[in-house]
Amino acid sequence: MALRTHALLPRQYDHQKVLATTVDAWGRALWLICPDAELQPRSYGRPYPQPRNTPYDALLVIAGGGSVHAQSWRDMTLRVTHLDALPNGRFVVQGYTAAGDGSAQVVGRDGRRRRSFTMGRAVEFLMADRRHHVWSAYFDEGVYSDPISAAGLVRWDSGGNRQWGYKPPEGSEYIDTVYAFNVDDGVAWANYYPTFPLLEVRTNGESRLRSAPVAAPAGMAVYEGHVTMLGGDRQPDRLHRCRLTEREALLVEEARLTLPNGAPLERYAPPIGRGRHLYLRGTSPRQWYVMGV
Repeated sequence: MALRTHALLPRQYDHQKVLATTVDAWGRALWLICPDAELQPRSYGRPYPQPRNTPYDALLVIAGGGSVHAQSWRDMTLRVTHLDALPNGRFVVQGYTAAGDGSAQVVGRDGRRRRSFTMGRAVEFLMADRRHHVWSAYFDEGVYSDPISAAGLVRWDSGGNRQWGYKPPEGSEYIDTVYAFNVDDGVAWANYYPTFPLLEVRTNGESRLRSAPVAAPAGMAVYEGHVTMLGGDRQPDRLHRCRLTEREALLVEEARLTLPNGAPLERYAPPIGRGRHLYLRGTSPRQWYVMGV
């Protein structure tokens, strides 16, 4: 199976640094870019962009429905690492203050901060749906050091009020790190370390934990009683199509995922799962691909 090209940041922004990017619940690609940012080295991994001054101005570029438009954001105070769109033209961003504290903000239609709230540290995924639900999933550095992140998976309303935190069933492991994540309207799916079960959580209070045949998947698409997991088992391009039963995800078939030109899929950032769609980007934040099932 080959990926399809989904969105590309217009070339006029090539000289500017991308602070954060995602594909939202409406299928639009979002890029938050900063004209006044520089790359900062880190102890491991690739350098990350950081505004030179705080507060700073940024530009949100939105591509969807065949059009691209930009929105100015003023007086930003977070070093943004994640963003997503909310209903009614608003957005939520997560990042770190100058003091290193994990925080989140709701940004209004006019590009200005409407509310700030504490979201915890070490956010691996920040995703919202079209029904005013926001989900934050964490990795181990936050789970073992921050009281908010300790749940591993938390749901908020679109105003930043905490509504729910994960508590595993008796006899099941707590979340250490969420590896793969998928959010659709009213439901979230997670696969997490150490035992890599498939967790289904609905906003009506229902939840289910299933055994899964894949260890450490990178992403997943969920549709009509099936889940397709990408990666895992040290095979980054392997697709595992599974049928869902009451208690487990049963492997049905496997395939390989390639780039649109047929080239091998080797390195990519954590994918964004939106129901039956899985969005991927490589080492560059400027291009998004999509796999639909």
